[in-house]
Amino acid sequence: MMADPVLDLRGLNKSFGALTATNNISLTVMPGEIHALIGPNGAGKTTLIQQIYGALKPDSGQVFLNRRDLTGLSVPERIRAGIGRSFQISNVLMDFTALENGIIAEQARLGQSFRFLRPAFSDPSLIKGASAILDRVGLLDRARQPVGDLAHGDRRMLELALALAASPSLLLLDEPMAGAGPDEGQRMTEIIESLRGTVAILLIEHDMDAVFRLADRLTVLVEGSVIAAGTVAEISQNQVVKTAYLGDGD
Repeated sequence: MMADPVLDLRGLNKSFGALTATNNISLTVMPGEIHALIGPNGAGKTTLIQQIYGALKPDSGQVFLNRRDLTGLSVPERIRAGIGRSFQISNVLMDFTALENGIIAEQARLGQSFRFLRPAFSDPSLIKGASAILDRVGLLDRARQPVGDLAHGDRRMLELALALAASPSLLLLDEPMAGAGPDEGQRMTEIIESLRGTVAILLIEHDMDAVFRLADRLTVLVEGSVIAAGTVAEISQNQVVKTAYLGDGD
């Protein structure tokens, strides 16, 4: 018996005046799958992510998470339902250390109301949990550094760690490699790859080498519409996709 999708989008439409940003988009993300959403700038990828996350309401269509209809829910309600999103800068407190950010995430994970910060920052059990959060993305050795002093790639890693701390059913990754150098991009790719099978991931990324390494399936958007969907092998050989997006160079 086939598993139910974690994410099930059904006929999402969103227009801004005469511009159709998403045109009848349907896709699924299965348990443990890395599903990449690719397409040129202006294809509607970010608008689609915002409709999944709840920042934008679709004109029509539905968003299901684990068979639950989220379409009418707010952003906080969707987070509680199990959607995690990485690379919202508001998730990271720049004046606090990486460990302190982890402690706040650990408190949230445990469902604790936020206590006065100073006692929380010295609580051994919270420090242990926060250390595990940082260790998951290789940041334990930078635990005491203020986030504002971290390298760009390390800050991205921290944002990913904080998104994972809540054990979401679905993780939305919006251009995790953006602005990263080759080493940082390689490290991020390895960490995302290590999550395969543990959390459903919808990935937007322009680095096609990373996409082809990571994706179990891909959906290709052009001008708000899905022009193709399939495995890496299927998409890389798809003539329509080559013409519209990947280029005919090879």
